[in-house]
Amino acid sequence: MGTNEWHVSCRDVAGRRRDMSVFVNHGQVVVISPPGETAVLSPLEVGRLRAALRDAVVTAAEE
Repeated sequence: MGTNEWHVSCRDVAGRRRDMSVFVNHGQVVVISPPGETAVLSPLEVGRLRAALRDAVVTAAEE
């Protein structure tokens, strides 16, 4: 069985490095952004988030 949690780098509106988390919980995909912040993603980071979401959906479907 593969991982059930993925991390994607991003920045907050002040430009500080942060992380977003994607995980599967009881067959549902959960996305956690920086606490109390807005996540700002570059095009590459958006691609990584997309890949994490795709992998999470596949994992959720298997549960």
